[in-house]
Amino acid sequence: MRMKRKKNLDERISNSTDYLTEMHNDSLNYKDAKKENHIIDFKALFGNDNPVCLEIGSGKGQFGCTFAQQNPSINILCVERNKNVLILAIDKAREMKLNNIRFLCGTAEYLPSYIEKESVEKIFLNFSCPFPKAKHVAHRLTNPRFLEIYREIINPQGVICQKTDNMHFFEYSLEQFSSCGFKLSNISLDLHNSDFEGNIVTEYEEKFSSMGMPIYRLEARLK
Repeated sequence: MRMKRKKNLDERISNSTDYLTEMHNDSLNYKDAKKENHIIDFKALFGNDNPVCLEIGSGKGQFGCTFAQQNPSINILCVERNKNVLILAIDKAREMKLNNIRFLCGTAEYLPSYIEKESVEKIFLNFSCPFPKAKHVAHRLTNPRFLEIYREIINPQGVICQKTDNMHFFEYSLEQFSSCGFKLSNISLDLHNSDFEGNIVTEYEEKFSSMGMPIYRLEARLK
């Protein structure tokens, strides 16, 4: 069921420049994203030199805002394409008076034209769409074409953290990370019944775990 369009959405988005940067790639093929330079100056964006983490697919902002609140000395940039849910995340950040979170409206394909090489300390992939049909495999955020993007923008010592409720997507991700030269660690097949500490629960995670579904998690690093 699709979420009803928020009242005055366009106006609210245009009035959110304190938190929001919008991608502008209408004439850009994602395969040529590197050719167009919209690189974000993190120091100017956040007003400090603190490390920057990236969440791709931030939804309503529960994870991003909680992370920002718990880690005031770390900045987090949250990427979301759906403005209808993005405005809720922005409202949440503003209500919580968070100054170390910002939002980027757009899709992961175009990150190379917005994110400086090796500038991100950590990437979070929380409950990304699994795109179960084989014909949509290229859209999965752990498809090799995305892993190459992450490899470029993440610090060589950085880490990619993935969580999902979808076993088949998780198995696919394990295979792709391994075949693309990433080292896997902290793999959990049932996160909420593991000894992992510091987990930040997302909206989808609350829903799925309340239904008794296991949550899968991994960490991937460059070898």
